[in-house]
Amino acid sequence: MKRRKWTSETKVLIVLSGLRGQKVSDICNEHGISQSQYYQWRDQFMSNASKAFATEQISKKQQRLESENQNLKGLVGELTLELKKSEEWL
Repeated sequence: MKRRKWTSETKVLIVLSGLRGQKVSDICNEHGISQSQYYQWRDQFMSNASKAFATEQISKKQQRLESENQNLKGLVGELTLELKKSEEWL
């Protein structure tokens, strides 16, 4: 039997149907999934629900890397200008 691939959006809609009160057996019959599959998706959804409200926090390492990246881009720009100037003198 060929396995189906469910998009995350479809999984969310299926899980929300159950959370809104629709009978799990009806949902599973409608979508052709087992109840254990529904409950796995529901548990996964619930365990990650807090991420929906989390603000993006940039780690100090990421901030340092972004700063270093900007500095390097500036150096590349300066070196490019110097190279063009030296080519003009030749």
